[in-house]
Amino acid sequence: MSYYIDDDTIERVRSSNNIVDIVSEYLNLKRTGSNYVGICPFHSEKTPSFTVSDTKQFYHCFGCGEGGDVISFIMKKENLSFPEAVKFLADKVGIPLKEKGFKKNKELENKKAKLYEINREAARYFYKNLKANNQALFYLKQRAIDRRTATVFGLGFADRSWDSLYSYLTRKGYKEADIEKAGLIIKKKGKDGYYDRFRNRIIFPIIDTRGRVIAFGGRVIDSSNPKYLNSPETPVFSKGNNLFGLNILRKHSNIKKVVLVEGYMDVISLYSRGIDYTLASLGTAFTEQQAKYLKRYGDEVYLCYDSDVAGLKATDKALEILKKEGINAKVLPLPSGKDPDDFIKEEGKEKFEQLFDSSLSYIDFKIYFYKKQYNLNNLDEKIKFTKNVAKFLKRIKSPIEIDVYLDKISQETNISKEAIKKEIGRGYRNIDNRTISKDKYINTNYRYNKDKIIPVRSVLESGHLIAEKTIINLIFKDEKSFQKIKEHINPEDFMNYECRHLANYIYKSYEDNEELNKERLIEYLDDIVDVDLDKVLEILELDINASDENIDKIIQDLIETLISSKLKFERKKITEQIYNIDIKKEKDERDVEKLKQLCSELVEIDRKLKLHQ
Repeated sequence: MSYYIDDDTIERVRSSNNIVDIVSEYLNLKRTGSNYVGICPFHSEKTPSFTVSDTKQFYHCFGCGEGGDVISFIMKKENLSFPEAVKFLADKVGIPLKEKGFKKNKELENKKAKLYEINREAARYFYKNLKANNQALFYLKQRAIDRRTATVFGLGFADRSWDSLYSYLTRKGYKEADIEKAGLIIKKKGKDGYYDRFRNRIIFPIIDTRGRVIAFGGRVIDSSNPKYLNSPETPVFSKGNNLFGLNILRKHSNIKKVVLVEGYMDVISLYSRGIDYTLASLGTAFTEQQAKYLKRYGDEVYLCYDSDVAGLKATDKALEILKKEGINAKVLPLPSGKDPDDFIKEEGKEKFEQLFDSSLSYIDFKIYFYKKQYNLNNLDEKIKFTKNVAKFLKRIKSPIEIDVYLDKISQETNISKEAIKKEIGRGYRNIDNRTISKDKYINTNYRYNKDKIIPVRSVLESGHLIAEKTIINLIFKDEKSFQKIKEHINPEDFMNYECRHLANYIYKSYEDNEELNKERLIEYLDDIVDVDLDKVLEILELDINASDENIDKIIQDLIETLISSKLKFERKKITEQIYNIDIKKEKDERDVEKLKQLCSELVEIDRKLKLHQ
């Protein structure tokens, strides 16, 4: 459903939802002075850098740079659009919103609402069937799933009949086309009529974070195939965009860790024995979108897939995806031939929780994974194993950690540490003795050119990037420069990846009255994915020949460069949006309103640009 939301209503919704209360529903906040701090829900970190201001009603993370008000927090946390987030918060405090009359959107929402309704009715039907079917109840008893757990997950049963669900839903008045669109029935080939997709199966309803039934999974209770059957992709369900158990997990306000497993039964079996922080992918390979969902829940992610070859390969792929999303996941190693369901039933909760103590880091798992694939008694395979592991050892930044792994691989293979170190290649360097390449950007001197102070360099680099690097260097070394610059520049104004993370660290350190030094900085950056420490150290080693007489002029020019560059970047984005709307052959009311808004923003940016030229 679309809504017309005027500015007054938006402000009313915003002011009626205290940001501290809303954020506290998702993470633990601790009061420090007038603010609240916690572990950031948007990136992986160990030290809390996520700050919420009760007085200013905004949040900011000094680790990843995310920030905004209560509406933007809900947009990011719940993956909602701006109107959806306003509606979400309005519902919390009972503020009604006016429906917006755009026919196409309304038709689409009505179609989706019908599918949600059909799925809900089907879930009720399956649930009642389970209670009445002794064979299905006996199967669950054999799998040690009690009635309480079955009720929590809304488990159901599809009987042997070819069309019992079809008959039930059509009697309820639902159209065949809609039931088919929901993925619950299949049209007979070359004949009239339909038959049920799920038959003689335990049914697992898949429920989204808003409590809507979006799809189903089914498992046979005999030896027939396929063992598992899932709903197809529908307008309300995409396998790669959802996780089984997410609706239950998100009810917890204090999620410290999340275990990711492969199957429905793994989640349910673990839950029934007290491991109630488990999710499963939905009959498909783990996806980047699922990783993004995981990022919002829990500080630690553990993979616990089946211990067979297929399970290990799936674990390896999932680890790579999680790492790409900035999640430093670990692996819970299961005995050979076991899956989580088997293990928890045979060993119990206490033994399962002991697996966390022996969990494997990213590198540890890579070594474990490759050892399973290669015969280390064979020379050729030993060399292949060592070369593969060396690729991942290059990623380690800590010299102590890499030395430990060199010892480990050397002992496993009887290959000397020096030989392995050479295989790792030029990427292996101790942090303490990193050699900083003295390239064209390091020695940046300043000279006057009429009224401007410009950097002298043999080859041109982006003026904006030069300004960012120079500002970082100045504020890292000189608090007086920081005090002058912070009045005009915020961490989120830095566009370079390394510069933005450096700015977050420096601003937070000054705010907390903490001493700035390279050792602490490197420790801080170690937790951030893809930060190039060579580039960081180059920035800090810049040689800026600025005297007391010209430092104020230098700072002013740097500020002007950053502000004007950011305005030009914003202007480019707006002109692209205007162009994309303008080339449409048919424009609706929203397009016209959006054009007005964008043109107004463009005028304002041009006005600001004139002030900074």
